[in-house]
Parts: sequence; structure tokens; C-alpha cells
Amino acid sequence: MPGNASEALQRMTELARQSEQTNEALLNAQIEMGKKVDALKAAQAKQAADHAAVAAAQARVAQFQPAIDRVARASYEGARTSRLFAVLTADSPQQLLDQMTALDVLSSETAKEVWQYQQAVADAATVEDQARQSADAARDAAAQAQAFSDDLQKKQSELQTQMAAVTQAWGQLSGRERAVMIGTPFPPGFDPNVLLRGLVPGSQTSALQAGLSRIGDPYVWGATGPNAFDCSGLVQWAYKQVGKQLPRTSQAQGEGGVPVRKEDLQPGDVVLFYPDHSHVGIYAGDGMVLHASTFGVPVQVVPMATMPYAGARRY
Repeated sequence: MPGNASEALQRMTELARQSEQTNEALLNAQIEMGKKVDALKAAQAKQAADHAAVAAAQARVAQFQPAIDRVARASYEGARTSRLFAVLTADSPQQLLDQMTALDVLSSETAKEVWQYQQAVADAATVEDQARQSADAARDAAAQAQAFSDDLQKKQSELQTQMAAVTQAWGQLSGRERAVMIGTPFPPGFDPNVLLRGLVPGSQTSALQAGLSRIGDPYVWGATGPNAFDCSGLVQWAYKQVGKQLPRTSQAQGEGGVPVRKEDLQPGDVVLFYPDHSHVGIYAGDGMVLHASTFGVPVQVVPMATMPYAGARRY
């Protein structure tokens, strides 16, 4: 802002900047919330599957229970304890049969059933442990989802409060102050037609061309077009027109693509501003950037030097 900007104009600028930061933070929180909900659903599905596995394992244990009952009765009725011990401690049907010196206590079929019973009991113990773990995971996922939900609601409340403050501050600006803040669609001497004629064909330059078609459209918190945008919404929309799906938020857009040095910038590169990457635009050549600025200011091209440069990515 000019050095002689009024206090009201300065406050409007500060409030608008804060609201933009909160808007991008809210968008990030919404994305994370979606991930947490997906994780919760996956954990709940795993928990349900494990519970079903427990029921199946318990049913299999019950299937072989009659064989164990027969062993118990045989022992009670006089079968030697050593043979019962061999049955209950054998590691395999073959080992059980090797330990038996006679078949007068159990038939080979009964031995097989007892072994299957032992396996069923072991399997049941395993799936029950898995079920406990999945239940713990589901509880953790639910707690994380709830925490993110609480954070999301807090950010939504913050943004609503800031939006109201920005709107009120805008209403207190004079016509001259609004004109100063709005500026012009292009800097003096910037001719978009000359720029477009000089562009090398490609997806990046086509994205810039698409973005330039939205000059004059209003800034709206959370908007992604086609007739209103926030900063990251404009970048995402412009690239979508050329078949490229960029992330939704400025921070995420700053993590994708390929990093580009400032001196190597080309028209169409995604340019990031502020240390927290809370603002983003599309490089328009000659040190200029196309961006959706803030409330009250339509989509425009401005010198990059008007904002703290923080990096660039090429998609």
C-alpha cells in the first residue's frame, strides 16, 4: 500500500491478509478431515471384518468340541492320563500318532479332530488379538477425526468472524480508498495481448491464458470458479482448463510440481508468497503475477514485488 494510505485502508489490508491465511488453513483442515474420515471408515471396516473372523473361528472351535468331549470322557472312564496328555500337547497329527503305542484310546480320525481343534483354538486366539487391535485402531481414528472436526469448526468460526470484520472494514473505506486498494487490472505498460502473442505453446502458458480470461472476477473466500475465486482456487481452475489437476490449497500447490528458481521463472509457473505459502498466483512474465488478491479486489495482474516472494513450482 502507498505510504500515505489511511488507517482504515491499512486495517482493511491487514484483516484481508488474515482472512486469506485462515481461508487457506481452513481448506487444508477440510482436506485433512476428509483423510481422517476415510481412515476412520477403513478402521471400522477392519474392525467389522475382524469381528466376523472371530465369530468364524469360534464356530470352528465349537465344531471340534465333541472330539475333545470324547477325550475327556475316555480319560474319566479310565484311559491313561499319559495318552490324554499326548493328545493335548502334540504339535501335529503325525507326532500324536508317533506318541501313541496303541489305537485303543483314540482312532486316527479322532486324533485328527483333536489336532484340528487345537489349531482352531490357536486361530481363534490370533483373530481375537487382531480384533482387539482393530478396535483400538478404530477408537484412535475416531478420536483423531473428532479432534480434526473440532479444529475445523474452530477455523470455520474464525473465518466467519474475520469475513465479517473485512466486510465491515470495506464498508468504512471511502471511494478513493477503495480505488487505491482495487488498483487496475494490469500494471501500467502491461499489454496482455502482447504477452499472449509471445508465449511458447504449452500447458503452462495455456493455463496462464485461461487465468487471464478471468481478469475482473471477484475474490470470494473458498471459491474455485468459474466466476469467483480465492487465490489457490484461481490457480487450480486455470490449470484444470488445460487438463491438469492441481491440489486445492496454496500450501499443497507449493509442494507439487518441480521447484523453480526465481531467475528461471517462465510464464505459467505457480508462484508462492509469504513464508507460510498462504498466497499463490501464476507468473505472467516480466516480474508480474496473475492472482486473486483479496476481498474487494478483482482478479488482476500485479508486480510480484508487491508481496514477499516465497518460491515457485512448475507443473
